Amino acid sequence: MEDCWLSLKEITEYLGVRRETVYRWLEQREMPGHRLGKLWKFKKDEVDSWVKSGKAADVEVVK
Repeated sequence: MEDCWLSLKEITEYLGVRRETVYRWLEQREMPGHRLGKLWKFKKDEVDSWVKSGKAADVEVVK
């Protein structure tokens, strides 16, 4: 079941981060998430690709 939807709690446990971090990533770093009413749902493969792309990094590059 690799293509399943994860809840906010499940994605925080999977990534080992706090709920506030996920909310910040959704708002500021374009984390792939889908809002269903009041709930957020995440596709594990989309989040994995996003993390591998480096977009989850907290370091801002200044040019």
